[in-house]
Amino acid sequence: MPKSLKIIFIGIVFLSLPFFVSAVSLGEQSNFFVDPTYDLFKREEISAILQRIGSRAYFYIDNSWWDLLDYQKKEEVNRALSSLDDEFYYKIYPTLTSAFGSEWKPGIDKDEKITILIHPMIEEAGGYFQSGNEYPQLQVPRSNEREMFYLNANYIASPLAKSFFAHEFMHLISFNQKEKIRGVSEEIWLDEARAEYVSTLLGYDNEYRGSNLQRRVNIFLEEPSDSITEWKNQKADYGVLNIFTQYLVDHYGIKILTDSLKSKEIGIKSLNEALVKNGFKEDFSQIFTDWTVAILLNDCNLGPRYCYLNPNLKNLRVIPSLNFLPTFGRGLLSFSYLIKNWSGNWFKIIGGKGVLKFEFDGTDEISFKVPYILCEKEGKCSVNFLNLDKNQEGVTFISGFNEKFTSLTLIPSIQIKISGFDGSEPAYLFSWTASIIERTPEEEAELVKKLLEQIEELKKQIAQVQAKINAILASRGQKINCSKFERDLYFGMMSSPDVQCLQEFLKSQGSEIYSEGLVTGNFLSLTQAAVIRFQEKYANEILNPLGLEKGTGFVGEMTRNKINSLLGQ
Repeated sequence: MPKSLKIIFIGIVFLSLPFFVSAVSLGEQSNFFVDPTYDLFKREEISAILQRIGSRAYFYIDNSWWDLLDYQKKEEVNRALSSLDDEFYYKIYPTLTSAFGSEWKPGIDKDEKITILIHPMIEEAGGYFQSGNEYPQLQVPRSNEREMFYLNANYIASPLAKSFFAHEFMHLISFNQKEKIRGVSEEIWLDEARAEYVSTLLGYDNEYRGSNLQRRVNIFLEEPSDSITEWKNQKADYGVLNIFTQYLVDHYGIKILTDSLKSKEIGIKSLNEALVKNGFKEDFSQIFTDWTVAILLNDCNLGPRYCYLNPNLKNLRVIPSLNFLPTFGRGLLSFSYLIKNWSGNWFKIIGGKGVLKFEFDGTDEISFKVPYILCEKEGKCSVNFLNLDKNQEGVTFISGFNEKFTSLTLIPSIQIKISGFDGSEPAYLFSWTASIIERTPEEEAELVKKLLEQIEELKKQIAQVQAKINAILASRGQKINCSKFERDLYFGMMSSPDVQCLQEFLKSQGSEIYSEGLVTGNFLSLTQAAVIRFQEKYANEILNPLGLEKGTGFVGEMTRNKINSLLGQ
C-alpha cells in the first residue's frame, strides 16, 4: 500500500473546508480532501456518503463512484463493508493495539471512531494514509481534521482488502506512538516495514496463494537490489522491505518492531535499541548481512540465520546475476557497478577451470561488506568473507574451480548510513574481476621452492661428477692447466681442479682478497667471499658493465675475462 504522507506545514486557509460532523447519521454527505497522486481522476477534493457506521469506524464512499454501481454491485460493497467492520472490531483492532499501542483517541475530531474514506485510486494503490489529517487546518490547510485513512474502492470487495485495511490502520497507530506521544517522526521505511508486516501478524498471509505476501514476493523477485531504507514510494520499495521484515521478525520476534515503535529513537537506532533490550547480540548491520545470504541460500542446514522460518517462504531464493567464465583458456570477467546503502547485490560466477582469482575494489572512503558463497559439486555451500584493506581492495584464490567448486557468488553491500533517509540516496562505485590462472600464490611459492631444491641437488650431482672426472684425470697423470679459465665456477662445486686453480689465483692476489689462502677444490663460503672482493676491486671491468654494484661470488664470463687478462691470456 502507498506510503504514509508526512505533509506538515503552517499556512492560511484559502480553500473551502470539508464538513465536520459531530453527530453523524447514515447517508450524510461530507466533503473530503484527497491526494490527487492516488486518486484515479487526479481530484483534490471529493464528496462522499456515509455508507456504514461501524463499531469502531465510519465508512465513507465516494459519491461519484457509488452512483455508478448497479444494485447488485452496491449490495456486494455493503457486504464487504460489513465484513471489514467485523474484522476490524474483532481482530484487527485488538490484535494491533495489543501489540503496538493505540491510535490517537478520541483524537483531533474528539470521536472514538476512525474514518475510512473509500474512493477509486490508481491500480497499484491499495490505500494510503496522510498524517496531515491529524493537524488543524490552521497548520495544514488540506487537513480533514480526522483520524482517518483511505482505501481503494476497486479493491474493497477483494480478499486483499483486510490486508490493506490493517496496513493503513497501522500507520494511524504509528503516528500516535511516535509523533503524538514521543514527539519524533519515524523514518518512512521503518513506518512502512511495520505496516507491511501486520498482514502476516494477523494471519492473512497464512493462505499464501493470492495473499499480500505473495504479491510482495513477486515484486521483490523483479527488483531484489532495491535499497530497504531509500523510500521512493515505488512497488520495489514495498517488495524488498516486506521480504526483509519477514526475515527480521522470523528470527528476532515481533517485539523488535513493537519496542522500536515505543522508543524515542527512530529508524535503525530504534531497532538496535530494541535488539539490545531483548537480549540479542546482533545489530541491524549483522542482521542485514545475514539476510543477504539467507535470501540467496535459504538453507537452515548452514545455520538458522541463513534461512526463513515462515513455511510460506521456505522456497524463496533470489536469483543472482549470472556470469560465465570460458571453460578453456584463461578467461577474464571484469565489471563495475553502483550500489546504495542497505541494498542487496548478488553476482554468481560459473565456468572456467583451474584456479579462480577473484579481485574486489570499492570506493576508497566507503566501507564495504563482501560475503561470498562457495558451492561444491555435491551441493554443499559455505559462507565466507572477503578481507578488504584500507583502500577497500581484496583478493582471494579458489583452487579446483569447476572441478571441486562449481560456483562463487559475491554479495557486496554498504551499510555506512544509519539515519536521515528522507530522499534519494547517493550511489557508490565498486568493481570486481574474476580470472582463471595456473596456480595460487602459495602454490607458486611452493613450486619455486621445489625448483630451487632441485637446482641445489643438481649442483651437488655436477660437483660429484666433476670430482670423479678429476680423479680419473689425475690417475692418468694428466696435469691440470691453470693458465686459463674457460668454465663458469660457482658456490657448491666440490673436489674440482678448476676450483683449485681459482683458489691458487685468488691466493696470489694477496691477503686483501683471500686472506685464508686455502686450496681445497671446494667452492664454499670462503672462496665465494674472496671472489666477491675480487669482483668489487675490479668493479669497473666486471660489475659495472652488468649494471651491478656488489659482487655476486659467481665466476662468469666477465670475471673469467679479468682473471685471464691478469694471467696474460
